[in-house]
Amino acid sequence: MGFIGRAVAPSPISANDVPDLPASKITSGTFAESFLTNATTDLQPLKSDITALALREATNESSASFNLPNQHIDTFATDTLGTKTNASINSGYVSSVSTGYASPSTTADDVLVLDSFGHSDNEDNFVDLSSGGVGLTTLGHSNSIYYDDNQKLTGASVSIRSEGGSSDELYNANANTPSSTAFQNLPSETNYTVELWVYPFNSVNYGTNQDSLFDIGQTFQMEFDSSQNLNIYNAYASGNQGMGTLNKDAWNHVAYVKQGSTAYVYKNGVSAGSGTARTSNFSDNYIRMMYHRSSGTRNFDGFIDLVRVTKRAVYPDGTTFVPANVWNYETTTVNTTGTIIQNTNTVGSSKSEVGGTFLYKNESGTATLGTDLKVYFTCNGGTNWTEATSYNAITPVYSTGISQVRLGKTTCTAGTDVRYKVEWANQSGSKTTQLHGIGINY
Repeated sequence: MGFIGRAVAPSPISANDVPDLPASKITSGTFAESFLTNATTDLQPLKSDITALALREATNESSASFNLPNQHIDTFATDTLGTKTNASINSGYVSSVSTGYASPSTTADDVLVLDSFGHSDNEDNFVDLSSGGVGLTTLGHSNSIYYDDNQKLTGASVSIRSEGGSSDELYNANANTPSSTAFQNLPSETNYTVELWVYPFNSVNYGTNQDSLFDIGQTFQMEFDSSQNLNIYNAYASGNQGMGTLNKDAWNHVAYVKQGSTAYVYKNGVSAGSGTARTSNFSDNYIRMMYHRSSGTRNFDGFIDLVRVTKRAVYPDGTTFVPANVWNYETTTVNTTGTIIQNTNTVGSSKSEVGGTFLYKNESGTATLGTDLKVYFTCNGGTNWTEATSYNAITPVYSTGISQVRLGKTTCTAGTDVRYKVEWANQSGSKTTQLHGIGINY
């Protein structure tokens, strides 16, 4: 007969009995919220991916900067930055290249330089900038010629307007300035250039009266023919040069260049013809713009700007060029260093961790991230700044030439004003780096 006794209850299973239980074995039950809160999973890569998606959508839509509940996105479609030092925004990116505007520079060979920079609507005080050259030309005018803000060339707020009236004329008022023969003897110079920008109106038929645009010494004459083609009469030793029609309601660049024994004519940077240069001097020492010397009905109605007469072959050999890049108001400076700082960004609760994504392009050279281009974060409005902990490339690249970079999670002094700062260094003509967008998460 066997032994019959009482069953002994098993001991409870403790945490030490299952120290390495795989999570896959846990198929039911509820975890305490504190367990999840204390988890060590790094969500920054996921946050950065979301930021990258928001940044892509914003750049595709050319959106202005905006905030999401826990993110800030900036594509530089508009300038909403708080501070810029040696940096400027240009067409959706920012760099340490600063763009400004100024009157064109002059040389000792300039006989006449006339522009619109610094002038205001309805002014009529025309100033020759060539005072550093052969001498200041006194410019006078008759009737309705003035600076007008209905049109402007690159960087200016106004351009020179003629209403084409019977006595509209812009001219050098004294034949003895800038010198007794500065204009008259141009054909005797080895090299010289006459150039200007012209804006004809679509509403005007310049062939009706064969209007006159520019005249030097009663001999060199830019005039329209009955078909509205612009011609330079006496452009060569024998013969004229037709240039075809000009684009209406648009700016056109016209240039005549004497280079040694050859003369070249250009329209909008493209050769319109060439021939043996004239060497016989002109009949007098006057210039006349938008005026026909012997007919009160043949005056040009439209805008002109950036008029230059100089004893140089500015555009040699009949070679095609881009006029806007050769001589205009715009000036650029590549600053060695630069800084931008996001504007005030007040968030709903105190933050102490920031990450993000940015887009950049090597316009020239190759930037070293963390050296030539750095990103900093603050959580307390700039009292303290901390550089991003890492710069990690994201593949594929954003678009041709533009790369994506993930910024590592960065701990900063806690606060409720979260911002980014970007610094450029070692920038030069051979190394320029563009920032095309940035998104930060917190």
